[in-house]
Amino acid sequence: MSKLRVLIADDHAILREGLRALLGATPDIEVVGEAADGREAIAQVGALRPDIVLMDAAMPGLGGLEATLEIRRTHPDVKVLVLTQYEDREYIHRFLQAGVSGYLLKKSAGKELAASIRAVARGGLVLDPEVAQEALRPVPAESGPGAGGSLYDGLTDREKQVLKLVAEGHSNKEVAELLDISVKTAMSHREHIMQKLGLHNRTELVKFAIREGVVKA
Repeated sequence: MSKLRVLIADDHAILREGLRALLGATPDIEVVGEAADGREAIAQVGALRPDIVLMDAAMPGLGGLEATLEIRRTHPDVKVLVLTQYEDREYIHRFLQAGVSGYLLKKSAGKELAASIRAVARGGLVLDPEVAQEALRPVPAESGPGAGGSLYDGLTDREKQVLKLVAEGHSNKEVAELLDISVKTAMSHREHIMQKLGLHNRTELVKFAIREGVVKA
């Protein structure tokens, strides 16, 4: 029987080593690679074609959500299982909207991780008991010009990626390099974001990103 091929994406090397050791003792699961940020995760998925990606939510540069959006677009057969410390409702809903196959908390994954990976491989949806109730509860609809959630959801996947990078302080050139696009395209995405969100400068953009949980203050 072929093993389930897993890629670990997390910016903490010690955690990656721990997960590799934990899964290494499981006969039907093989860790085929690691990634320290979202951009590397995307590249590794393309090179290694794993069955499942264990994806952290908060990573420098391209984060887990932004990387997931790209992976689900380019490799829809690869399943993403989120493994994070964040149990915010917005994080949970956005990852589920992006098409992930599960959402687990690092503090409680432990021995159940291998079973969760197997469940995801079979096509199941795995939710940590502590976030299941939040995940299944609809996000309250907001209205008016200050409805941040609805405005964020109106951005394209690429614009969501650019939003995070710009809010973190990356220049247009750096955004272009991280996303493998031209500087002109990066600038165009930034302009479209500002227009869609009704923002006038970078300070307002950063405040919006913090308020929406796209970046942490």
